[in-house]
Amino acid sequence: MTKKELTQEQEQLARFAKALGHPIRIAILQMLANESCCYHGDMSEILPIAKSTLSQHLNELKDAELIQGTITPPTIKYCINQENWTLAKKMFSDLFIEMDNKEYC
Repeated sequence: MTKKELTQEQEQLARFAKALGHPIRIAILQMLANESCCYHGDMSEILPIAKSTLSQHLNELKDAELIQGTITPPTIKYCINQENWTLAKKMFSDLFIEMDNKEYC
């Protein structure tokens, strides 16, 4: 048996999974899903974390390209990156369907 290389899809799905792997990031995405956009300052008043910690979580979601930010000094407005959110949903759905169609030991 030869070793297989990881596919681009596997790498991308793992990146999405990592970004979704913290409850604050889930809360951020839920907040953004309920609004067309949110400002960093508004989120820091609602979420139970420091502004600097919020920035780290926002950066993780931005690095995974699940959200995008628009800088309009002195504020930053965030919204869900619809294209990549659609891709993430499809990739997770495909993974779960693939796993449902298997027999396990």
